[in-house]
This record gives sequence, structure tokens and C-alpha cells, in this order.
Amino acid sequence: MTPARIQHNVSLTPFNTFRVAARARSYVEIRDIEQLRAALQSRDSTEPLLILGGGSNLLITQDFPGLALHIKLLGTKIVAQDNEATYVEAAAGENWHDFVRWTLDQQLAGLENLSLIPGTVGATPIQNIGAYGVEMKDFFHSLQALDVVDASVYTFDRAACEFAYRDSVFKRELKDRYVIASVTFRLPRAVKLHLDYGEVRAELDRIDCAAPTARDVSDAVCAIRRRKLPDQTVIGNAGSFFKNPIVDVGELARLRMGYDKIPSYPATDGKVKLAAGWLIEQCGWKGRSLGRAGVHEQHALVLVNRGGATGAEI
Repeated sequence: MTPARIQHNVSLTPFNTFRVAARARSYVEIRDIEQLRAALQSRDSTEPLLILGGGSNLLITQDFPGLALHIKLLGTKIVAQDNEATYVEAAAGENWHDFVRWTLDQQLAGLENLSLIPGTVGATPIQNIGAYGVEMKDFFHSLQALDVVDASVYTFDRAACEFAYRDSVFKRELKDRYVIASVTFRLPRAVKLHLDYGEVRAELDRIDCAAPTARDVSDAVCAIRRRKLPDQTVIGNAGSFFKNPIVDVGELARLRMGYDKIPSYPATDGKVKLAAGWLIEQCGWKGRSLGRAGVHEQHALVLVNRGGATGAEI
């Protein structure tokens, strides 16, 4: 093992997709598990800890006064197969979209609707990423994580993660307690494509794809996202920023008294999900700015840094 090199007073601007200018007092790039374990064991337990992945679910509002661990663990492999599924493992630092395309290269379907979501594999269980009718939890099997207190390795199965809509135990009771090192997914042998999300079906119809493959669905999702979402290399943003509100049917009925065209979709427990983008547009905020920060002109769910915005402005 090559010891990880500690750097000091490091700019975090390249490591957050909002491109907010800030600095970390200390910074370590983690390339293997032993480096991660050593970094956790050697740090002062009172020192604040920031775990960095792809920086696409992060808003920095000030310089960070502690240690930033940048997880660059790499590797993908098939770890098991049975009559019903193939199990694939990816290290936490793998780019999520690259991993999705890798599974398709292995002729494995399941994750295609989650194509082109920015970030790294290790971040996906934390908020249970989802898009176009599919959530990460639908194909999650387990993960390995290190306890930040004593660097012990623990395995979490699906039940232990307590997944919910854009949520997990790692955003609640176990927030800041573990560093995810790898994630294993269960991809069924029986291919069941998820085509019912309106935009996906419309895109496949547009390109006259009557019998789509999993890769066709991935390509369609990528085309939709590229049309709707701004390029993070051109304008600072963190993608779709808002959760869709979930309300009971009584609240929906009350809202429809004033907004009869409000879109809604079935959710769990007899509740309904509202479209946050539509709500923001009705408030007149699509394309609007406050100083150097604003809402994107084409997508009301996306906050943008128009150039030089601070985290406080965003």
C-alpha cells in the first residue's frame, strides 16, 4: 500500500459540480481500502470530515475546516450468478454512468433508466437515486462501508439501508457515520424494461424503436437528459435539485380547487406525488436569477451558478 498523501489548503472548486469556490484545510485522495482505513484511523476524531465523490450532490457554503476524503476507489466485476440473477460489484469511486454502460456491455439489464445520472457509485445508496420510473433500490443487493470511528468494515443488506423515496438510513440515523467502499447490485436474468414513463416512451417512438433493448432505453434516457439538463462542464449545477412533494388525496383535492391542471402521480400508501418542476414554474421561478445564482431556463428543477456564485447565493 502506498500511503495517501495529505494536502493542505486545497481548492474544492474542481470537486463540486456547482463550481463554488471554497477550500479544505486538509485533503486526501483515497485509491484503495487500506488508504481509507489508515486515513480514518489516523485522523483526530474531533476533526470535521467531508466525504467527496463526484461532487454532484453537494453545495459548499464556506471553506471546510477539516479533512476532505476524496473517494477514488475503482473496480467493477461480476461476483456471482444464479438461476435468477447476476450480481455485480462496483467500487465506490466508479463513475455511475460508466458503470451503468458497463453492465449493458455485459448484456445485463436493469439500470438503464438510471443512465447519465451524475456522481459516483458509492453515493447512489445514500439518497436512493431514481429516474424515469426506476429507483436504485430496485436492483440493490448490499454494500460494504467503513465506520468512521474505528475503520471497521460492515456489510449492509437492503433491509438495513431502509430505503425510501430519495432517502436511506445514511441520510438519517447513520448520517456521517460510514464511508461506503463498494456496492453490489442484483440484476435479474429475465429482462423487464421499464418503458411506461411518458418521456421514455415518447423518445423511443420518436426514433421509431418498436422493440427496444436495454441499451436503446439507456440511449433514449441519455438523449432526454441531454436535452433537458445543462452541461455541468459549461454551467455549474447539481442536476435536478428538488424532491417531488408527496401529499394525501385531500391535499391534492384542495390544490385542484385553484389549480385544476396540477399534475399528480400515484405514490405509496394511497398518497400522490406532485411535480416539483410544475410547482416552481407556477411560482414564476423558471429562468429567474438572484445575483449570480438562478433557476435554469429549460428545467425548473435545476439551480445554476451563472458564474462566480457563492454557496450562500445559491
